[in-house]
Amino acid sequence: SGQRLVVVADVDRWKAADAKSVAAYLGAPAPDTVLALVGEETKKSTSLAKACAKAGEILVYDVAKRRLPEWVAKQLADRGVESDPEACRSLVETVGEDPEALAAEVDKLATWALGGARIGVTEVEQLAAGCAEIPGYELTDAWGRRDVHGALGACQRLLERSPDPASRAVPGLVGLLVGHVGRVRSVQALVDEGVSAREIASRLKRHPFYVEKLVAQARNYTVDELRDAVVRLAALDHAVKGGSRLAVDLELERALIAITRVRDAAAA
Repeated sequence: SGQRLVVVADVDRWKAADAKSVAAYLGAPAPDTVLALVGEETKKSTSLAKACAKAGEILVYDVAKRRLPEWVAKQLADRGVESDPEACRSLVETVGEDPEALAAEVDKLATWALGGARIGVTEVEQLAAGCAEIPGYELTDAWGRRDVHGALGACQRLLERSPDPASRAVPGLVGLLVGHVGRVRSVQALVDEGVSAREIASRLKRHPFYVEKLVAQARNYTVDELRDAVVRLAALDHAVKGGSRLAVDLELERALIAITRVRDAAAA
């Protein structure tokens, strides 16, 4: 019989009782099943981490600070974007050493470079500073305020602006949305835990103005809606990479409507 893989994300948000239940399960796990627990801030000293280490293996994916510029270059290259080494160093200096914040800026730069532009120091200075407006800003803002018409219009303008065919431009916009929705979801969870916007900005190493915007957007969506949006965007990613016979720009528009519209209004 084949093995089954079960992936559980955000385990660092679990309550003590949840971790205790899983630790008990690890003592006698289901046969032919691989359980992968994923967390961003799970410490090795926790009871859950100790139980995992005893029953299996802990894999830590930290990036050494001195190698962050190389990591940035690789993230851009994985998105088909060329960059100058000095630009990658400049991005780390501008944004800081938090990989999550750097990943968010990489998403922005990759979206801007959809037309095949190379990322240099000038581009980093213009696009990666605090709250600078960038391609995609208009789209994520419209989504955040649940403006379906605005989101579709911004999406259309971005596609028209790109010299690339939709088959290449659309996946870039999907990546932008995935990153943004993920950040709003993370901020929503912190707000629900009683963390202030100022503290969130400190934790994420982001400009307070930007975090305030994320907090405002998080209030426009329920926990279930953001979770469903993540699932819908994952399905969209599959669709635009060959999983659907529909045109990729049509798939994007359908997904945008689904994750942006107010459910009650849609049902009316």
